[in-house]
Amino acid sequence: MEKFKAFTGTVCAIDRANIDTDALIPKEYLKSIKRTGFGHALFSEWRYNDDGTNKPDFILNQPKTEGASILVGRNNFGCGSSREHAVWAVAQQGFKVVVAPTEGEIPGFADIFRNNCSKNGILTIQLSSDQVDQIFEMSAGDAPLEAMVNLEEQKIVMGEVEFTFEVDPTIKEKLLSGMDDISESLLYEGDISIFESTHNAQLTGA
Repeated sequence: MEKFKAFTGTVCAIDRANIDTDALIPKEYLKSIKRTGFGHALFSEWRYNDDGTNKPDFILNQPKTEGASILVGRNNFGCGSSREHAVWAVAQQGFKVVVAPTEGEIPGFADIFRNNCSKNGILTIQLSSDQVDQIFEMSAGDAPLEAMVNLEEQKIVMGEVEFTFEVDPTIKEKLLSGMDDISESLLYEGDISIFESTHNAQLTGA
C-alpha cells in the first residue's frame, strides 16, 4: 500500500444517497479471483449502455471529471453487501478519497465499506450535510472542480473554501505510513518467529 500524501485532484460528485456496493460494482464482476482490473466496472450499470458505450449524462463520463481522484456522494455511502471488490473498483478507477455527509444519526459511510477503504489506501472523509451541499454547488458548473486534500493537517481545500475533518488516529497513521494489516503484522516478524519456535502447539488449550 502506498503512503498517502497531500495532493490536488479533480472532484467527481454523484448526488445520490445510499449508493450501495452493488451500484459500485455489480455482482457479475465478483467471479474474478484476481484483485486487479475492476476500475472499468465501477458504476457500470449507471455508466454504460447495454452495448458497452458510455452514457454521456453520467457524471463520470463527462470531460470535467476526467482523471478524477476525489469521489463525493451522499450519506450511507457503500451500504449493502460487504464485497471488498467495491473498494478495489473505487481505488482502481483512480479515487484516493471518498467524501460523504453525516446527517443526524445517519453516517456518511457504511462501516464495512469504510473499514475496507482504510485497508486499501483510500481516505474516507465525513463532513456535515451543509458542507457537502456546498461541494455539490461548486461542482455544478462545466469546469472541473479541484480540491487539495491534506491528511496530515486533516483539511480539504477548494479555492478559498476550506473544510477540516476528523479521522481515527490509527487509520491516519496507517495511511500516512502506507501500512496495511499485513505490513503491520510484519513489524513483529521477529517476535512471531520466536513464539513459533518455542510454542508447543500440542499443549492443551494451545
